[in-house]
Parts: sequence; structure tokens; C-alpha cells
Amino acid sequence: MQSGSDSVLMHTLTVRTLDPVSEAALGIFDSGVGGLTVVRAVRDLLPNEHVVYLGDTARLPYGSKSPETIRRFAAEDIDFLLGKNVKAIVVACNTATAHATPDFWKNCPVPVIGVIKPGVEAALANPDAERIGIIATRGTIQSHAYQHALAQRRRGLMIHGVAAPLLVPLIEEGWIAEDVTRDILARYLQPLMAKGIDTLLLACTHYPLLIPLLRGMLPDDVRLVDSATTCAEDLRRMLDAGGLRNPREAGGSLEIHLTDLSEEFEELARRFLLHPPGRIRRAILD
Repeated sequence: MQSGSDSVLMHTLTVRTLDPVSEAALGIFDSGVGGLTVVRAVRDLLPNEHVVYLGDTARLPYGSKSPETIRRFAAEDIDFLLGKNVKAIVVACNTATAHATPDFWKNCPVPVIGVIKPGVEAALANPDAERIGIIATRGTIQSHAYQHALAQRRRGLMIHGVAAPLLVPLIEEGWIAEDVTRDILARYLQPLMAKGIDTLLLACTHYPLLIPLLRGMLPDDVRLVDSATTCAEDLRRMLDAGGLRNPREAGGSLEIHLTDLSEEFEELARRFLLHPPGRIRRAILD
């Protein structure tokens, strides 16, 4: 049953009606700049697509907010992207994906995909997967969104989630190769390895930057699944199924909007994209 607040939020999503065309841009949003790892994966996989990215840096983190506030923020983020006439929207935010109901997304006039479903399906792509470990922010682990989605899709799984709150600030500090990062990551992984996991799901869009480090720390028989790559692959399938892939072979463009600008955010954007982000614009949300 829909709550009154959900009904109001759904109304905000239906203010604009669009006629999506294949040449239109893709919209991607996150509470900050971590979702740019999804942008990078999308641009690697779909180089001809135009991308508009919105990072709600003025109101991050979403994880500490109430579900109602998160849904309101998500509605405003989506409304901004609809104003850019996007043909599809990627919710590159685990918190927003976890707390917005399926009916909430269904009321958007363009297709919407989040990061949770693609990551879960990729984790279960191996029929032999039995023991799945999850590392994420504390808010994502406490939401049980990944645990619930995994358990719904396959019975008998052993699912172990570990909150890893120190990883995001270390990544944002650029300490990817530092000993302190390796030591802290080893502490987070220890209880998962003790459970004999065969799959590790990286349930935070910051974490793809840790993949080179993780590959050197995990046994060869532990599969590594990251939400950025799996989300990009799910987006490609959705575009192909709907006939929405951009047919033009010219390279796609990237337009970045942040609700709060700073030199720190611009440096983080460069780090997450692995190349200069170009001009970053300030977004004003209605």
C-alpha cells in the first residue's frame, strides 16, 4: 500500500512526460561523486552514449537520512535529470535504491535501474555460489537490501554482510595503495574469509577503486562482483531490449552537475573517472 508521502513523491516524478529517443542522453545520479565509477563503466561499455551525471554533494551522505527524506531527495534528483530530457536513469546510489519502493520508480516516465538488482544477479550468475559476502557502508548493510534480494532469489544461501565505514574516506583521501588501507581492508575481510565465502559483492560505488588491491588479497577461487560494472551491463541490456541504444558512432559526451562545487569534489571526480572531468556545473534542484 502506498503511503501519503510516496504519493506526493510519485506526483513530482510525473510532472514531465517525455518521448525517449535513442539519441537522448542517459541520466545517472548519486548522493556524491562515487557514482562516477558507474559513469566510467557505462562509458567504457557504451562509448557512443551521452551521459548527464548529477551528484547531490550539498546533501550527502544520504545514508544518515530518514527513508522519507531519501525518497524526497531521489525524486528531486530524478526531476532534474528529466529536465535534461534523458531517455533512461541509473540510480548509482545504494541508499536511494534500497529505500525507494518499486512503485516509486514505476511512476517515472523513463526506464529506471538501480545498482542492487544487477549486483545481486551477477553474484548469483554462478549456480555454484553458496556463500556470499557483502561489504558496504553501514547504512546499506543495515538496510538488508542486498541480503533480502539474494535470499529471495535463491534458497539455502549463506549470506554474510560486513559494514566497512572506513573504506569510503580512505578512497576519497586517495590512499588506495597505502598499507593502512590494506590493513583495514584485511580486518573487514577476515570474518568473511572465516565463513568460507565463494563470492564477494562490493555493494558501494566507491569500491571498484579497490579492485586491484582486492585481487591481490582474495584467494583465486573467490569471485569478485562490483556494482558499477554489473549496473553498466544491465543498462546495456535494457537499452538493447527497448531499442534505445544510440545508433550514432560518434563518441558520447559527459556532462557533470554537482549541487555543491569545491576543488575537493573536482579532484575526486577526476580520480573516480580516471581522467579530467571537464567543466563541472552547479545544479540547482527545485
